[in-house]
Amino acid sequence: MSDFADIFAQIIQKLGGRDAVQSLLGVGPSALSNYLRRAELPRDKVAIISTALHEKGWSFEPEKLKLHPLITQTKRRVLLVITGGIAAYKGLDLARRLMDRGFYVRGVMTASAQNFITPLSLSALTGDKVYTELFSLTDEAEMGHIRLARDTDLVLVAPATANFIAKLSHGLADCLASTLCLATDAPVMMAPAMNPNMWRHPATQDNLTCLKQRGVQIIAPVSGDTACGEIGIGRLAEPVDIADVAAQFLNGERNCLAGRHVLITSGPTHEPIDPVRYISNRSSGKQGHALAAACAAHGARVTLVSGPVSLPCPANVTLVKVNTAKEMHQACLNSLPADIAICAAAVADWFVVNAATQKRKKQSHVQPQIELAKNPDILASLSQAASRPPLVIGFAAETEHLIGHAKEKLAKKKCDWIIANHISDEPSSVFGSDQNKASLLKGVDIIDWPYQSKQALAERLIVEIDQWIKAHDHSTETK
Repeated sequence: MSDFADIFAQIIQKLGGRDAVQSLLGVGPSALSNYLRRAELPRDKVAIISTALHEKGWSFEPEKLKLHPLITQTKRRVLLVITGGIAAYKGLDLARRLMDRGFYVRGVMTASAQNFITPLSLSALTGDKVYTELFSLTDEAEMGHIRLARDTDLVLVAPATANFIAKLSHGLADCLASTLCLATDAPVMMAPAMNPNMWRHPATQDNLTCLKQRGVQIIAPVSGDTACGEIGIGRLAEPVDIADVAAQFLNGERNCLAGRHVLITSGPTHEPIDPVRYISNRSSGKQGHALAAACAAHGARVTLVSGPVSLPCPANVTLVKVNTAKEMHQACLNSLPADIAICAAAVADWFVVNAATQKRKKQSHVQPQIELAKNPDILASLSQAASRPPLVIGFAAETEHLIGHAKEKLAKKKCDWIIANHISDEPSSVFGSDQNKASLLKGVDIIDWPYQSKQALAERLIVEIDQWIKAHDHSTETK
């Protein structure tokens, strides 16, 4: 390809495709072909093109056949992939929300998605061409699908149908959208939406597990009324929440935790009563695992000490499996030194001193006598350890006087920060859920976070940690 042909293809792509350029210049298809054949643009058209490119954030040097990004161009790029479900209509709102947050959005739609919304609608919102066909001669001339996959900072699939999730988990590339997701070297984020039964189906969950293990970030659906009339988990997360997760991910420094060792506890502990029964807490481990995934994605070396959960280990994370609080306590001490410790596990406060080695049989006239004793305090131990991590973060879940109890815990445990879980209004919204409501206590500062996905909370905490690291490093340098 000649230099002119290459720069002309770039101009067409940046101005929204051939139709958009024809409309801009007031010419027909043959005119563009003539420009390409002659390897020259008419002088009056150069001025129009230069002005349009400048508005898009580019400087055009026709004499040197070069395009340069303007210094003021700081927008991050999101490739928004909309697949075919009734929630596709929310893709338009999501595009707007992303643009409101300062992102440049380029749209891709599957054939099924076009049954719900039109490419023209999305193009009108983004101001750019929407890509739909894998084998489009004009699109391949303007921007090959490999280049399209690389020319982005984030691939966001929303909504992601069960079918599309299955495709990606098996490495299928039979359409433009799936091909882009396989060809990109940018991070991939997916927001599933489907019937609640489809969401719960083992096949879907296995496919999601596979994608998570490969580093794909999942913005879990929420519970509510679905288009099919059923109520349950499967409804697409709200566009504003999806946009917030993407913004937190893109605006944060991707490798802000590079070179740091982060120790995270997750899940419950099981304290045996006998080989069959145990004492535990209501914890799924979803928040702790989301934190581990986020820290690893931002470059940290992560050690995840987890109690019994059914979740897969996040990508690029070292997993230490434990059952009891004593085992978790020892595993944490063995994992030191660490730069940051995040104690998200719901550790049982007591263990059974007289745990039976055989199943306790129920006897009608005998009440079982269970003797309890305090478990080691993992958060306090890490906060007061000889090799104490410079930043220790705890969690507090309370049913009343949340902030007051969280402040007491912050002082008593001698940790640096506490994340206080709001569980009094809707207990089911935290335990076992994909959503969380919390406040961050940093000394005298209290930061109230909105009701959001646990992935979003993890990203918010990364932003706070990044700010702490910068302040901490600056303080160390000036001493």
